[in-house]
Formats: sequence, structure tokens, C-alpha cells
Amino acid sequence: MTERYVFEYALVRVVPRMERGECFNAGVILYCRARAYVAARVHLDEAKLLALDPKADVAGVRAALRGVAGVCAGGDAAGQAAGDDAGRRFRWLIAPRSTVVQPGPVHTGLTADPEAELARLLELLVY
Repeated sequence: MTERYVFEYALVRVVPRMERGECFNAGVILYCRARAYVAARVHLDEAKLLALDPKADVAGVRAALRGVAGVCAGGDAAGQAAGDDAGRRFRWLIAPRSTVVQPGPVHTGLTADPEAELARLLELLVY
């Protein structure tokens, strides 16, 4: 039997107008401690964004989503989190925020392949 590892994930949500509370999923962040793995995959549906807020800052939202992926990747792209381990970067990303790009609640599961699980969750929950 293939070894399975516990993983945690959170959706990345776009909330174009806070006062309305409407949101849609634009990515997934996945963390697997046993594999020291953290990664994010994002996809911005520009039509959804503009349907919820025709004046939305599309470039700003794209930049924020790139920032999430950058923090996961570590290195120079992670900014202040560059020296943090995968777990600390994940915890930083899932902290509640009052911004247009926000993390959703954390969920858990088991997987033999965190990268494949991330792709599956993106397909299932974002596209």
C-alpha cells in the first residue's frame, strides 16, 4: 500500500467588495508537513471578478494572487517570509485578512502525492 501523508489546505478567495460579502475561489494553498511541502496554485476568473465589481482592480488582484504563490515558493519571491520554513509560510498565508484576496478555512486530508492533490483540488474547487 502506498504511504499517505496528512495535508492541510485552504482556498484562496477573492472578495471584490467587502461590504457585499460576495466571493469566489481563485486558488488553493496546500501544506504537507511530512514532506515539507507548501505550494499554491491560483486562477483568476476575470469575468467573475468584473461581474461582482465592474470597477475591480484586476491587476491588483492578480498581483496579490502571485504574492500568495511567491510566499509558498520561498526564496526572494517570499519577501519577509523568505527564511521561514514551509509550515510558517502556510500559517502566515492562512491568517485571516480583511483584503480583497483572503484565505478560507483550513481543511485536512490524506494524500500520497501533495502536488497531484493540489492539482486535483484546484480543478475541483476553482475551475
